[in-house]
Amino acid sequence: MNKIRKGDEVIVTTGKDRGRRGTVLEVMSDDRVLVEGVNLAKKHIKPNPNVGEPGGIRDKAMPLDISNVLVFNPKTKKGERVGFRVGEDGSKVRVFRSGDKVDI
Repeated sequence: MNKIRKGDEVIVTTGKDRGRRGTVLEVMSDDRVLVEGVNLAKKHIKPNPNVGEPGGIRDKAMPLDISNVLVFNPKTKKGERVGFRVGEDGSKVRVFRSGDKVDI
C-alpha cells in the first residue's frame, strides 16, 4: 500500500517548483509521481495533417521522484509525512504524523 496515491493533493519540497501544490495524476512503478501543473517541460510537436493536429510547442508535465513531495494537510496548511495505523475495524488507514486521517 503506497503512502502517496493518485488523486492526493501534494506539495513539492525540493527543486525549481519548491512550494507548489498540485494533484497526483499518476504514481509510476519506479517511485516517481506525475503532478498536475508541476515540473513542466517544453515539448516540440510536429504537425500531423492526417489527424488534424497542429504543430507547435506545448508544456508537458514530467515525473518527480516520490521523495520530493509531501501530502498536503488542509488543517495545518503544510505538507506532512504519512504513516499507517490499524483502524477499529481492523482495516489499514493512512494518517498524517500529527494524528489526523488522510482519507476523510
